[in-house]
Amino acid sequence: MMSKSRIFTFLWTAAVCALYAVHLFHLRADFPNYSPWMDYSKYTDEGWYGSAAVRYILTGSWRVQGDFNPAAAVPMWPVLEGLVFHFTGVSIVAARALALLVFGANLLLTWALFRVQQQKTWTTLLAITLLAGNAFLYSFSRLALLEPALIFWTLLAWLLILRAPEAAGARVRYTFLVAAGLCLCLAILTKTTGIFLLPAAFYLLWHSAEHRVRVFARYAAVTGAAAGISWSAYYFLLVHPRYLTDYYYLFAVNQMPQPVTVGGWIGAFWYAAHGALWIDKPLTVLTAVLIVFSVFFLRRVWRNGLFPAALLAIAGYVLFIGYHNNMQPRYYQVIAFPLVFVLCLGLAALWERWRWAGMGALAVVLASLALNLRMVANYARHPEYTFVNAANELTRYIDQHSEDGNRLLLSISGADITLITHLPSICDDFGTYDLPYRIHTYHPGWYAAWNELDPGSVADINTQYSLREVAHFRAFDDPDRDDLVLYKMVPLPAEKQTYNAAEEVAENAGK
Repeated sequence: MMSKSRIFTFLWTAAVCALYAVHLFHLRADFPNYSPWMDYSKYTDEGWYGSAAVRYILTGSWRVQGDFNPAAAVPMWPVLEGLVFHFTGVSIVAARALALLVFGANLLLTWALFRVQQQKTWTTLLAITLLAGNAFLYSFSRLALLEPALIFWTLLAWLLILRAPEAAGARVRYTFLVAAGLCLCLAILTKTTGIFLLPAAFYLLWHSAEHRVRVFARYAAVTGAAAGISWSAYYFLLVHPRYLTDYYYLFAVNQMPQPVTVGGWIGAFWYAAHGALWIDKPLTVLTAVLIVFSVFFLRRVWRNGLFPAALLAIAGYVLFIGYHNNMQPRYYQVIAFPLVFVLCLGLAALWERWRWAGMGALAVVLASLALNLRMVANYARHPEYTFVNAANELTRYIDQHSEDGNRLLLSISGADITLITHLPSICDDFGTYDLPYRIHTYHPGWYAAWNELDPGSVADINTQYSLREVAHFRAFDDPDRDDLVLYKMVPLPAEKQTYNAAEEVAENAGK
């Protein structure tokens, strides 16, 4: 007969599984409208960063020369999507289902990490519950973004490092470390910001070496070599000979204006840290309190390698966000996991030291969880499909009015629309070719913009085309981007065109 504790554990685990299952409903729905998180990734990023997979399945080639080809620098997500699309066909539901599969794997890795650190079952289940029940993660994990896969490779590397000392024999131990290095490489090839998570992994190597310098040096050398050699092989054998322009372009377009004063830099890093409140305000504040308490009263928790490693992961990613000076909510998905690790480990230590204080902290956690579950339930019960509907209606309009057979769309959201409807597209905002040369090369027949035309884009288009507004499609909730406007691109007579293609051909010949 099962004990009461086993029954309780079984019921709690079943509840977590049910909570995860809620994520799987309404995968075509919008990112929740009127949520606390305004992030432009919902307009673009699912299409951009999976575009190589979409193009390969639809056309046989992953790359459109001169357009935005981020897969040269971050190939892992499109590789995974391509494998899925091979069996399902190109579909936004398949892409998002893959992202949720990865999110589910991250929950399992959380379980494994806590158990390998010999944490109590209730601490482990609480961590998974907070992650599965978090409204912020619910909203972003249902988009086919890069962050869940970055988290996956990072957590898997952590688990391999922590398991290495337990391996039977040196050969198996170093096999674990080589695998961990490969995972760190795949994390960086998923999203280059994975570099900022490397200090956490190397701290875990130090912890696994039991703070012995020579053992750590061997562990770090093996893991670092595996990561460095595999990344170098990718870069020097594949990227450098053929795709260097696409590779470096990703970094060029992601450069943001940076502060020029000490006060400006302090403000940037403060706002980067402050952005963690997007994850969950009460839990973020409670975590900060527990960190302070751990320094003075709960020093034992620092012996658990996962605690300082999680702190280093948080600090590393806050450093990236502050340096990047672009506080986008989606970035904080990567911080959410280590933040919950720190919270639950600190809470367990507080519970053991002062039961009354632990009960108070747990009450805050449960109250916050209840608020999050209420938000999740509201989003799950009231899905909206404005963007998918707009993409389908826009595609239907183009199909019905393309007398010349030219269906090619020029739009910043074109890659997302291609993912949804398979309408061919190129990007008007990003590309290694200048926009006039890209237009001259590919001759798009249609242009779609949100709400208002960008004067710079219009000037580039008007070198060869005029725009005729033909349709509006309402989508999303942002007052600056809630109206997708479709224009017919009408070629100008030769005598009115002001674009000299010969000059651009010479300039772009090497691209």
